[in-house]
Amino acid sequence: MSSAHSSKLAKGTAALAWLQRQGLAYSCHCYPYQERGGALHAARALGLDPLAVVKTLIMQDEVGRPLAVLMHGIGSVSTQALARQIGVKSVQPCTPGDAQRYSGYLVGGISPFGFKRAMPIWVEATVLELPRIWVNGGRRGLLLGLAPALLLQPLGAQPVHGALAK
Repeated sequence: MSSAHSSKLAKGTAALAWLQRQGLAYSCHCYPYQERGGALHAARALGLDPLAVVKTLIMQDEVGRPLAVLMHGIGSVSTQALARQIGVKSVQPCTPGDAQRYSGYLVGGISPFGFKRAMPIWVEATVLELPRIWVNGGRRGLLLGLAPALLLQPLGAQPVHGALAK
């Protein structure tokens, strides 16, 4: 974080506060956010493997209960496979407004850490096989590098197998 802009981006998110309270190791990586750029843009901007940039998707089940899904940024979720594995009839993405209301973050900056509202978190199992991952830090243009094991403990994400759409 050499610039004042980068320093400002790396401060003051609920995700950073949560990680700091837990005493967990992470690194901050700022990049120029691009609307509709997604994880692929972030990976290119930071010279990262796009498979290791993990997106946090806020979805809901058939009765409107929110849940989070952590998926490779260049992958997509098979909602049918996910619903089967987590024991619900169906899963669908939330509207951007609902995603913000449940998570407390703007779409494009949703972090799995420090949600405004508690909800179950599911992670594609292949994400956990990576040596290091990068997730949103609670603000657009901010990624956090960390060990994928932090998604399991202390975050409490549950692995799902095959939620990655073919």
